[in-house]
Amino acid sequence: MTTASRLRDPSIEHRFVASDGAALHVSQSGPADSAVTLLLVHGWTQDHRTWDFVLPHLDPGVRVLRYDLRGHGGSAHARPGSATIARLADDLAELIADRVPAGPLVLAGHSMGGMTLMVLAERHPELVASRLAGAAFVATSSGDMDKLTLGFPGLVGRGVTRFEPRVARLLARLRSDTLRLRPAMVRSGARRLVFGDRPGRAQVDSVVEQLLCAHPASAGLFLDAIASHRGIGGLGALCDVPSVVLAGERDRLCPLAHAKVIADELPHAEFVRYPGAGHMLPQERPYEVARRISALVRVAARR
Repeated sequence: MTTASRLRDPSIEHRFVASDGAALHVSQSGPADSAVTLLLVHGWTQDHRTWDFVLPHLDPGVRVLRYDLRGHGGSAHARPGSATIARLADDLAELIADRVPAGPLVLAGHSMGGMTLMVLAERHPELVASRLAGAAFVATSSGDMDKLTLGFPGLVGRGVTRFEPRVARLLARLRSDTLRLRPAMVRSGARRLVFGDRPGRAQVDSVVEQLLCAHPASAGLFLDAIASHRGIGGLGALCDVPSVVLAGERDRLCPLAHAKVIADELPHAEFVRYPGAGHMLPQERPYEVARRISALVRVAARR
């Protein structure tokens, strides 16, 4: 099959097969000959639709790639041993090599997606040095996720820290393809846990729909991977890359203090705090997120 026919075949355009055989769903928008390519990486239990509210505010002249991490959305389940941030970073490197073999890149990662960018920099420093022209870390963390309290103080917070590994083990044992939960119950929990002040119904529904599409066992295994994530080493390789760190002041999952650690490791990064916002910045502050990412794309285009 020729390169031209590959690009015309939608079944290939929306499917990328990683080196271990896992098929990942890919979505592309914008012109293929754009000077800069923007890759958007979603977080835990979400998929490429995380960026649906951001996309309309981006420059239509920029090529944008979104994809579903393994175990999420339309991608294959995470096989035993592959539910790691390192494997996600390798998937991203392989996707770049296949779909964007040349030209400057801007990467934006939300939550576990941001962790993936950090590990990418650590595992593939040559890619960062030669291609990366901008990085956006959106509501994410470089470590200490095993100490998460969800914002609760004292005994309750310590209980949350002990309870999370049990949730991970429970999910990892599930054999169903999707979480069999009532959407109304999930909607109520999501509104309280991952959003800040006054989230819109459409934004909450988007998060719930994505969560209910995630593979339960993969989600449980990735929850363990998040707990053990340490991204400081990768941040060191990003010191000279134009970057922005975006954080919601009411984020319970990746608290403001975690964002501050990232910003401190990236001395040239812009650190932006959003009062009243929670963890789901791509839904809660889509225009602002798009504006900051677009600024990185403009800088990359001038390099």
